[in-house]
Amino acid sequence: MNEQIKTALVTGASGGIGRAIALRLASDGFAIAVHYAGNPTKANEVVAEIEQAGGRALAVQGDIADAQDVTRLFDAADQLSGSVDVVVHSAGIMANFPIAGGDVDAFDRIIRTNLRGSFLVLGKAAETLQRGGRIIALSTSVIAKAFPTYGAYVASKAGVEGLVHVLANELRGRDITVNAVAPGPVGTELFFNGKSDEQIAQISKLAPLERIGTPDDIARAVSFLTGPDGGWVNGQVVRVNGGMA
Repeated sequence: MNEQIKTALVTGASGGIGRAIALRLASDGFAIAVHYAGNPTKANEVVAEIEQAGGRALAVQGDIADAQDVTRLFDAADQLSGSVDVVVHSAGIMANFPIAGGDVDAFDRIIRTNLRGSFLVLGKAAETLQRGGRIIALSTSVIAKAFPTYGAYVASKAGVEGLVHVLANELRGRDITVNAVAPGPVGTELFFNGKSDEQIAQISKLAPLERIGTPDDIARAVSFLTGPDGGWVNGQVVRVNGGMA
């Protein structure tokens, strides 16, 4: 039976969007490697929820910007079913500050985690996955909005989209798709933190559908890309944002 199970490695899966993705892919039949950076309690809660529903999962800690940690992460995921079939790179950080006179140390942290981390995770996925594999990175729809104080975050995620386009071409002939999913505003704990009701109401009007996205909205798009119906989508950035320009 183990030979029929496919494994999905989801980075940043202990909370928010990553958690929703892990739970959705588990319901789709994948064994899930639940990566987390620093909160084992939340990661183990995701594992327990998957196992209670009859699925298979394990929690793995690691720094996605550290090459040795990334290798260890993939090795651990491989133990679930003997292969890693899907990689969803959801882990990332965000901090807001202006470009002029901005915080260089904060900039370096964002680039290290979001861009270097993506380079390492996507590169290891390309080395590891076999034919039919799927690689998905999380970007952001804020790239198109260019809001003030988002410069470092936008720069890091624009770089992620660049990696996705190039890697799709580098994997020519291997039947592995590489795509990005770019959420708009999503109602996670991180999103709501520090925002007034007025700010949230204003943001909810940005998209023609006039609401804040949910983690499940993003997870559904990832599920499509990892499933049989998404096999002809490759090298794309899917902007899951309710129509926000």
